[in-house]
Amino acid sequence: MTNRFPETPEFTGALYQPSRVEADVVDLEVAGELPGALRGTFYQVAPDPQYPPMLGRDIFFNGDGSVTAFSFKDGRVSLRRRYVKTDRLLAQRREGRSLNGIYRNVHTNDPRAASNNSTANTTVIKHNGVLLALKEDALPYALDPQTLETLGVYDWQGQVTSATFTAHPKIDPITGNLIAFSYEAKGDGTPDIACFEISPEGKVLHEIWFQAPYAAMVHDCAITANYLVLPFIPLTVDVQRMRAGGQHFQWQPDLPQLFAVIPRKGSATEVTWFRGPANGFQGHTLNAFEQDGKIHVDMPVTNGNVFYFFPQADGYVPPPESLASSLHRWTFDPQAPSDLVEPRALNDYPCEFPRVDERYLGQPYEHGFMLAFDPERPYRDDLGPQPFQFFNLLTHYNLRTQESDSWFPGDSSCFQEPIFIPRSAQAPEGDGYVAALLNHLDTYRSELVILDAQQMAAGPVARVKIPFRMRMSLHGSWSFDA
Repeated sequence: MTNRFPETPEFTGALYQPSRVEADVVDLEVAGELPGALRGTFYQVAPDPQYPPMLGRDIFFNGDGSVTAFSFKDGRVSLRRRYVKTDRLLAQRREGRSLNGIYRNVHTNDPRAASNNSTANTTVIKHNGVLLALKEDALPYALDPQTLETLGVYDWQGQVTSATFTAHPKIDPITGNLIAFSYEAKGDGTPDIACFEISPEGKVLHEIWFQAPYAAMVHDCAITANYLVLPFIPLTVDVQRMRAGGQHFQWQPDLPQLFAVIPRKGSATEVTWFRGPANGFQGHTLNAFEQDGKIHVDMPVTNGNVFYFFPQADGYVPPPESLASSLHRWTFDPQAPSDLVEPRALNDYPCEFPRVDERYLGQPYEHGFMLAFDPERPYRDDLGPQPFQFFNLLTHYNLRTQESDSWFPGDSSCFQEPIFIPRSAQAPEGDGYVAALLNHLDTYRSELVILDAQQMAAGPVARVKIPFRMRMSLHGSWSFDA
């Protein structure tokens, strides 16, 4: 049977048409000059479905995890790309078709589908000698960092017993510890939360379990020297809805933006809860820090439901043009008499996929790097509507001066998530390079661009040509050579 993907926005165009490529390309062509300081690997992962959706439709987030490693050394760069050999993917390959139904709803799967529903498609991060491919509905898969071959499900030798594990753990730059959490930690629809601090050698040093007021999406987190902060997006879970064939998540416009502030070395009884305005979508965190007894968390916030594929109960989704977002600062005072918090806007333009100089993660900082969108910039009408996740600026934002320094790549291109790479271990904060994949919507091609973080508007110092199109990815990480 011929594989044909549906002609829907989730499976067409330069961003979302499946790529389905596994490859090794040595010595990629480079325009410009790669900085000699780049000695290491940029890992990233994309949801890239191997087979057309079983139900004839699907969402972007349900694609099979495909990991790419860009390895830099001596002014050269090579590429390796492999699928994560999840139980789910292997079952599909045996049958020669998709066996999975609605996103994160096992009740809609084919009986021959794997019991482990993970796509391992959201983040890749190196830890304890392995590369972890993470998806927040299950434990991660471990990969060999050099070959990208799949080693299997990773539970830290039985130390992590939760059913799920975050796709956004943080590594404390002072201790090297991995700080992580699980939501729906005892299975679909459970309000249980588990938090872990794991040593660089893979030993679980501290663990906290507690229950949230309800089961909801907790996509990202923030850390400080003493706290872990979990933002609860008002996308709630209902197992009865899932059993009836409905979506895992549903938008709840009446719910507040909820935050759990957890002492990293504390207990469940010390968890403090804070509430923000209702009908707000907290995006990915940029950074957090403590100052004068208070906890500050910086992250993009949108005034409504970004995920059109998870509508509210009556089916309503806000028109994209009605949504406004910007970088906000939430300030939590553990001693405050009220649990109500109002965030403060730090800039005035849409932004997402923020990254920080990770040597300053959890500490006072000055520099942020992110994707941004300027609707006033030119866009070619012949390319059709701007796709979901369209960002036309790569931006360095200085939180001290509130100045933005951005590069606009032209009227037919948009970015994937950036990463920041320090010029050296001793370089000042923010002194280094920003790397990001750039998709060209007109030519269906991709390239990896490298910019000087202090001179973003000047554009790339190097452009790495990729001989095939890279589907839209989610997240990645940088690992220096040992």
